Amino acid sequence: MPEKKITTCLWFDNEAEEAAEYYLSVFGDGRITDVQRYSEAGPGEPGSVVVVAFELFGQRFTALNGGKVDWAFNESVSFQVHCEDQAEVDDLWAKLTADGGQESQCGWLKDRYGVSWQIEPKRLFELLADPDPALVARVTEAMLTMKKIDIPTLEAAAAPPTREA
Repeated sequence: MPEKKITTCLWFDNEAEEAAEYYLSVFGDGRITDVQRYSEAGPGEPGSVVVVAFELFGQRFTALNGGKVDWAFNESVSFQVHCEDQAEVDDLWAKLTADGGQESQCGWLKDRYGVSWQIEPKRLFELLADPDPALVARVTEAMLTMKKIDIPTLEAAAAPPTREA
């Protein structure tokens, strides 16, 4: 397999190693591939972490201890996680919003570091791709009321409206 050409780099003040270990604990399918530390030549404390390279589901990431900056992570960049079922959505949602994470709308959240994630079940995309525009409109309307995506609620919205006798 050819080497991947693009690696996502996440800038942290001084939490790169902690963040990499956190993401590995959340997703389970990953590994730290390299840890680089400052030498006596600096500029950081000798032996302290500069960069942690890690993988999640084969996707490469770099966590950089770049120091304090006057900007922060925001929703203009997010990681979309395609979930198989409601149990996976619930599990990841709970882990990523724990300890200071924040819920947002329509499956979006920020983790404790401020990184934005979209926790999306594949069923949502299947319903939104349905050829029936009325079904898509109902599912979209239901989704817009949600924080965490709830598949049973989407399924109920997808069902044709009942007619009263």
